[in-house]
Amino acid sequence: MRTVKLENRNILVTGAAGFIGAELVKRLCQEAENIIVVGIDNLNDYYDVSLKEYRLKELKKYRQFIFRKGTIADKQFVAEIFKEYKPHIVVNLAAQAGVRYSIVNPDTYIESNLIGFYNILEACRHSYDNNRSGVEHLVYASSSSIYGSNEKVPYSTDDKSDNPVSLYAATKKADELLAHAYAKLFNIPCTGLRFFTVYGPAGRPDMAYFGFADKMRKGEQIQIFNYGDCKRDFTYIEDIIEGVVRVIQKAPEKAINTAGLLLPPNAIYNIGNSHPENLLDFVNILQEELIKVRVLPEDYNFEAHSEFLPMQQGDVKVTYADTTALERDYGFKPSTPLREGLRKFAEWYANFYMK
Repeated sequence: MRTVKLENRNILVTGAAGFIGAELVKRLCQEAENIIVVGIDNLNDYYDVSLKEYRLKELKKYRQFIFRKGTIADKQFVAEIFKEYKPHIVVNLAAQAGVRYSIVNPDTYIESNLIGFYNILEACRHSYDNNRSGVEHLVYASSSSIYGSNEKVPYSTDDKSDNPVSLYAATKKADELLAHAYAKLFNIPCTGLRFFTVYGPAGRPDMAYFGFADKMRKGEQIQIFNYGDCKRDFTYIEDIIEGVVRVIQKAPEKAINTAGLLLPPNAIYNIGNSHPENLLDFVNILQEELIKVRVLPEDYNFEAHSEFLPMQQGDVKVTYADTTALERDYGFKPSTPLREGLRKFAEWYANFYMK
């Protein structure tokens, strides 16, 4: 692996107003010297835009941060960003997220996750034109969803992942294949990160934990799928950011395998807590923490507000990350306990919604 310095670098973060993107920008601006972080985001209305604006407002406190509104699906826009700022490092987090939404609105997934990522790869490819040094490392978001209905757990990056159960998962798998091809053809160092159920303060309202909090606060029914028989590898946002920052700084290189074949500078890692939690336990902890911060009354009746339903199309029963490779190559394993992470979310939620 080759060391990639953060200092004195221009770093492009797509999806900068998103949950992971905003936290990454914040971390980079706080810790790296003489850095310029260029963030782009289209600020679409997939979920409450005011939350994205809240994150951006926090980021604009940093003089190193430059924001440009636009979509990575616009090839000309992406090319202009690369021409103006000449990024040394690219972190592509812009994507249309959500498993269920991909069933009813597939066009946005093709536009953002496929065309958009292709545009990023092309811009990285041409960053080397005329013998320029170009992009030193492209890090991009994949997803645990690509494991589909695999029965073997924990999920390993060595496992087959060619049976997606949603269009969202299929686009993320396609991104991994595109990155592999571009790494091999144009020697672009690429690292894909398969995130496992990210949660925390200022997160995505379409995620289950956020939706549960909203419905609990409003006294509405909570829908619990597969009758609560689900497990998720919930990963706290700070653990995700720590993993991304470490990965950025060590890029894969060409290598020769045991068969004597040349391998491209391409790698994929899981980032998960490696400790799947039962969905019902998760919801119980969440309600307890929301009661502590007075979002919910002390006599909140969980059972009276719960509706148990069968598994939804596109969902899987368990997600569970094998993080052996991440620990081996980067000396890191996510470790934030679920209650600690949900406590921090509840505190933020109370401050944001209960002022």
